[in-house]
Amino acid sequence: MRNVSRGLESRTKILDVMEKGKTNVQDISEKAGLGTACVSYHLRLLLKQRVLTVSKSGRAGKWALTKYGQEKLFS
Repeated sequence: MRNVSRGLESRTKILDVMEKGKTNVQDISEKAGLGTACVSYHLRLLLKQRVLTVSKSGRAGKWALTKYGQEKLFS
């Protein structure tokens, strides 16, 4: 159960950063106080759940909340 609560805590921190607009993994990592591997892992989970979207420009991507993600976050 410990990993579940830590995962929820990490995703909450990530979503708090994401509320401010499009950003990349490095920025999310710095602002949320999480490692880049941790952030990447949780971003992929949120992408699968259609909460986030990513637009690629080269290797780096810009992550943003989807309309569905915004509705879930603010409801």
